[in-house]
Amino acid sequence: MDRTTSMATFVRVVDAGGFASAGRALGMSPSTVTEHVHALEARLGVRLLNRSTRKISLTEVGGAYYERSKQILADLDDADRIAHALHSSPRGTLRLNTSVAIPPFLAPVIAEYADLHPDVSVNLSMTECMVDMVGDGFDLAVRDTSVADLSLIARRVATYRFVVCGAPGYLKRRGTPKRPADLLEHNCLGCSHSAWGDEWRFAGPGGEQSVALAGNLQSNSANALRLAALHGQGLIMSPMFLVADEIKAGRLVAILEEFLREEHAINAIYPHRQHVPAKVRSFIDLLIRYFCEHPTWARPCNAQEIDRPPQLNAEQVIGTARRCATSAIAFSQVAS
Repeated sequence: MDRTTSMATFVRVVDAGGFASAGRALGMSPSTVTEHVHALEARLGVRLLNRSTRKISLTEVGGAYYERSKQILADLDDADRIAHALHSSPRGTLRLNTSVAIPPFLAPVIAEYADLHPDVSVNLSMTECMVDMVGDGFDLAVRDTSVADLSLIARRVATYRFVVCGAPGYLKRRGTPKRPADLLEHNCLGCSHSAWGDEWRFAGPGGEQSVALAGNLQSNSANALRLAALHGQGLIMSPMFLVADEIKAGRLVAILEEFLREEHAINAIYPHRQHVPAKVRSFIDLLIRYFCEHPTWARPCNAQEIDRPPQLNAEQVIGTARRCATSAIAFSQVAS
């Protein structure tokens, strides 16, 4: 028999003063109550109760066991209440992982979330490569790349496009490319952890086009490339969310936009579909609302839970894994 059930039955027998009374309170027959107490005594190898035809009494061992059992059952009830509270209302610590480039647009979401849910603290970790959600203990990840682990749940919260851009001064010196092939004459600054290696990919009227990079800087930091472009060093291909403010302010100029129409997903990723904690559900809901209310660079979409996230092909997955394993870099902050 279940040990905890037998313990709870024994305590109820003592509190009720008899087997029949305990049975009525527990919805059990007197014989079932007796079986639970006998099973407990057999497991312990001691007598817990002295029985007569009219009453019961605790043995010395039974008295000590009764007091300790009451405390254990009370602790279990407290644990259940705490678990229910954590699940039903946002509280505790939200362990959040993101791509290194994402926190600039997540900052206002996190700030609003902290105001709305003062019982939750956010522990934010930024990594270039996807983490082990379960092994590393993360509640949620928000990333702009596809996820190969099919055991994870991915909820698409928005989409974005890539953009090629450069500083006005650079374009004045070197000219403005009109088609992807023109990039061969330019200093193209490369992202060393790109899934496509040393190529930039475009889609035009004639289909997909690939251009091999040629430039004097490669970095595994999208922010480092953004800063280099701002200083006029060359052209970059960047997620729009990383350079939207610079383009709006005229510090960077977007080019070749007609060749970059593909939509890429931003996914909220979490380990399990069922029993999602309130702190996770509420953050995802706020994130979706933020994208809908601030569509400067992102294209809000019908938030969609997908069992199988969009996949890279095998060559892209292997290439990304090799670059991640080589660099093994986890940034603690994002360049402003």
